[in-house]
Amino acid sequence: MPQIDPRAEDILRLHSNLSARRGIWEGHWREVAERVRPTQNIFQQQRPDGDKRNERIFDATAPLALPKFAAAVISMAFPATQTYHRLEAQHPGVSQNTDVKRYLEKVNDLLFRVRYGPHSNFQSQSGEVILDIGAFGTGILFVDDVPGIGIRYKSFALAECWIASDAHGRVDTLIHKFEWTAHEAVTEWGYEACPKEVQEAFQQQWQTKFWFMHCVQPNKDRIMGRRDYKGMEYESTYLCVNTRQIVSEGGYRVFPFCVPRFETAPREVYGRSPAMAVLPDIKMLNEMAKTHIRAAQQVVAPPIMLTDDASLQAFSMRTNALNYGYVDDNGRPMAIPFESKARVDIGLDMMNQRREVINDAFFVTLFRILVQEPQITATEAMLRAQEKGQLLAPTMGRIQAELLGPLVEREIDILAHSLVLEEECGPMPQALLSTGGQFKIEYQSPLNQAQRASVGVAIMQSVQSLAPLAQIDPSVMQRIDLDQAARMLCEINGVPESIIRSDEELVKLKEQAAQAAQAQQLLAAAPVAASAAKDFAQAQSLAGSSPNQVAPNLGLPTGAPA
Repeated sequence: MPQIDPRAEDILRLHSNLSARRGIWEGHWREVAERVRPTQNIFQQQRPDGDKRNERIFDATAPLALPKFAAAVISMAFPATQTYHRLEAQHPGVSQNTDVKRYLEKVNDLLFRVRYGPHSNFQSQSGEVILDIGAFGTGILFVDDVPGIGIRYKSFALAECWIASDAHGRVDTLIHKFEWTAHEAVTEWGYEACPKEVQEAFQQQWQTKFWFMHCVQPNKDRIMGRRDYKGMEYESTYLCVNTRQIVSEGGYRVFPFCVPRFETAPREVYGRSPAMAVLPDIKMLNEMAKTHIRAAQQVVAPPIMLTDDASLQAFSMRTNALNYGYVDDNGRPMAIPFESKARVDIGLDMMNQRREVINDAFFVTLFRILVQEPQITATEAMLRAQEKGQLLAPTMGRIQAELLGPLVEREIDILAHSLVLEEECGPMPQALLSTGGQFKIEYQSPLNQAQRASVGVAIMQSVQSLAPLAQIDPSVMQRIDLDQAARMLCEINGVPESIIRSDEELVKLKEQAAQAAQAQQLLAAAPVAASAAKDFAQAQSLAGSSPNQVAPNLGLPTGAPA
């Protein structure tokens, strides 16, 4: 029997403690998964692949609202079609340095190229993370550095992950428990590194599955100055649960997991979700749907009441069926339908009320505003955007900070130590290097633009208020720099920078306009000048040909020789 590694025992003990802490959470998550995200219903149970998991869903409002929530978060916080963040130097004295700004702009462009590269898998996996946030309140994204490929992103199911946080509430410990075949294990770590049981399974039945754990936690035995994994801030350990043996060891300079949460309660490390907030309404709506279905069935196909005499005779409910003996001698029917007097319309109204509550929790109704009322003015659209930004800022701002902040930090760490950063962007400027290379993230997503909509509203309202005064005194409009106001409105509305003219281009356009106006004035004055010159020439010609030409008076006395 192989000797059990004490380090593996420590990790298994840590996993046992984290599992005990979240036992109540798993019951809560299972109820949510059964009604909102059935594909992730693997809490507290082992389920076969391909089994049906939506048997508890009788109304699809919540499962359909969840993807809309994910689309809203992605489109507002980090849309793929927009540069939703940029990098700035953290030190105020360096942030305006031209070389530093150009260098950080190159770094920012490189991040987006890598993140949305053909092999990165960011878009699909980040979408899975947001779906988990909407359903369970916590999402997990692994930012891995794959040799030969580069940065690759992977979403982990919450049911397979256990987390812990530091004193500042930032997640710094994560255990991922997963099941791999012997073939997958040997492909990842090599034949010699795998336990004997895995090696034997690989030789005989390579599709045999084994349980493994990946534990990332702060490196308590860190040796400062070491350049290998023993000198890194976080230690990484893979172990085989079946044999309790360490398979692989390593480390990370930066925590490789992004763990965004919707909102957290005091003394809780896992997040709470919109689905949890309206879980009573979701469960009630499903029960109401079942009741409404039964009531509708009784209205559409009611039970038939028969007399005792006809109870033993066959009665057919088929179309055009002939039922003999069910009309008495006076022509009265002996079989009548049962009328339950069920008010199906009341049930529909009550269900619609619950649906609105659920859609409100997932921000579905918030994004219907502009669709339902397209005929609104620009000022009204800005007011709606401002309101949307204010309502979304607390929750989406947290998702943005806990997802994108660690994401950028991890990406830059990988690129810097793989020399890709220096190859693509050149050496770091000395001004930035002197401050330790510290930078900050400036978010430019539609969410941030919506939050700035109040500035646009103020500009539009001020211009509209000054318009009546400008009819009396046009000089009042000089109080507002209209060029700068136009630029700010373009930035707030998300107009691409590539189509906004710079200040230098505006100066050239104004100079060209002034030259064109001057040339136009010259052309307009040319006919008048030509006519005056012609008249003057004719006058001189007439004066020169006259026989009684009068000599000009030069101020001499009368009769004096000229």
